[in-house]
Amino acid sequence: MTRLHHFENCFSTNDEILSVLNEDESTAVFTFNQTKGRGQYGNIWKVHPNENLAYSLALKTSKVIISDTFLNYYTAIIVRDFLANLTNANAKIKWPNDIILNGKKVCGILIEKKKMNHEEYYIIGIGINVLQSDFSNLPKAGSVLSVTGLSFDLNQFVTEFHQYLISKIEDIDSEEIILNTYNHSLFRKDEISVFQKNNLRQNGIIKNADKNGFLWIDLENDGLQKFFHKEIELLY
Repeated sequence: MTRLHHFENCFSTNDEILSVLNEDESTAVFTFNQTKGRGQYGNIWKVHPNENLAYSLALKTSKVIISDTFLNYYTAIIVRDFLANLTNANAKIKWPNDIILNGKKVCGILIEKKKMNHEEYYIIGIGINVLQSDFSNLPKAGSVLSVTGLSFDLNQFVTEFHQYLISKIEDIDSEEIILNTYNHSLFRKDEISVFQKNNLRQNGIIKNADKNGFLWIDLENDGLQKFFHKEIELLY
């Protein structure tokens, strides 16, 4: 059983969830008007009111049987699969956990650890662009509507998404299956792409992500190397 709370607006669902946390069961919150959402490594995730979804789920770390890296991978897989099934569009995971739909970023994920009442929790924050149409200053971004033409009722969208996420979290795959599925879904895997490293650009091919969270890229000039997030940028 997981309680789902709705906020008319809030700064960040990853913060607000602490105010309604239930120690006896998993807790989730959502809003369609998040004003100060956070992305990976301090990035800002902004949503337009009543056009997009900001959602967070709190899980006790003691009940999660996979590592932090694999929880990150698994969450990305769940969101990718949900959007792919919903839209029949081309959905991929841009390492480490952005969701790319028909070539545009429509979702970001931020997983944090927080302690409440001597209990440690994973706070899984997920932002999905659903109905937004104006991305004039964000050429790499899009929404479910802007890239597929499909429009959804936000309340129905979040209900179906929440139910799907919980069903998958309650029956987590093995780390071997997660890693294989994640790599199968990687954006631009085994394709020649342009990367930027230390302000220099060169071609390269994404080979795979590994169990420790690194991405292996075969670079034209530097050969096969592994990178952690923010050490190299994929240009697309």
